[in-house]
This record gives sequence, structure tokens and C-alpha cells, in this order.
Amino acid sequence: MLLNTDHECVERILAGDKSAFRQLFQENRPLVEHIVFRMIPNQADREEICQEVFLKVFENIGTFHFKSRLQTWIGRIAYNTSLNYLRKKGPELYENFLNMQADSCKESFFEMHLRSDEPLPDEYSETQDRNMTVRRLIEKLPVTYRTILTLFHIDGQNYQEIGDIMALPEGTVKSYLFRARKMLREYHEALLQGEDI
Repeated sequence: MLLNTDHECVERILAGDKSAFRQLFQENRPLVEHIVFRMIPNQADREEICQEVFLKVFENIGTFHFKSRLQTWIGRIAYNTSLNYLRKKGPELYENFLNMQADSCKESFFEMHLRSDEPLPDEYSETQDRNMTVRRLIEKLPVTYRTILTLFHIDGQNYQEIGDIMALPEGTVKSYLFRARKMLREYHEALLQGEDI
């Protein structure tokens, strides 16, 4: 049975409906995987972290107060769980991640750069080989950039939702998305010219 609203989903899960949680899992698994897989470099730990996210969702679903979309709340749990992993397992990764988020953007940067909201290159989507190239280039982006890029372009999250998930101001999300696209274009140009990235 398809659940039409976040309220209905939460009510059914709290009432012990296993099929409701199974549906929530299926609908939100891609989002959780996109966040975790972009943030966590260790392939072996990714699945375990995804399972931990959904365990936390199940254990804390009663604390969800509908102040955001349920999907945004789940994304926030995935993001925080991934941060905790970085803090425990890779202090240098965590420090790099925090330093990047703390890199404040001056107002003039917003005025100068946010006028242009250029899309990713269209040519990548033509073949599977090119899609693989894009995924490889995205993996080379700093973790914050690739997470925001994935949330925006693949998961369809808006600036506010990404800000809620990642605890960033909306303007910072826009700025980082712009920088991620720009960096991805630069990587692509370097690749076309045969340069090492």
C-alpha cells in the first residue's frame, strides 16, 4: 500500500506497520546512499553506515515533528552519521571537511559568482562511458562539493533542503554548488586536454 503523506507514513510506522517502514526505506535509500557514498571514502564502511542511518531513523521516527519533509530529516541523519564516521575513523578527513565548511564566502563573492548558474555539461549524458567519466570526476571533488552537487542534481533537493541536511546557510549552498560545477568543468577541460587531474 502506497503512503501518500509523511504524516501517514510516520503514523503507520509508529503503529508497527513493517510494510510502511519498508516503503520508507525503498523510497529514501537512494538519497541516503548518495550522501554516504559521497562523504565516506572507505567502500567497506559505506553499507554499514547506510544500515546505521536507517536504524536511527527507525529508532527516532517518533521524534520527527514535521518541521521539514521526512526525506530532509532522513538526509540530515545520513549526513550527521557520516560526519560522526569521519570524526572517529579519519580525523584528517574530518578536519578537512570542517575547514572547507568554515571557509566563509564574502558578500562580493556571492554578487560576482552567483549571477551565473551554469548546468553540468550536456555531452556527458549521451553514453554510459561518459556517465562513468562524470562519476569519476565528481569523486575527485572535495567532499562538501560532491555532496551538494549530488543532492541538487541527482536527488532533486532544493537549496533550503540541502542547507537543512548539511547545516549550511542557503547562500553557502548556492556558492558551493557554483564552485562544484565550475571545478567539474575545469576537470573535464583538463581531461579533454590529456592533463592529469
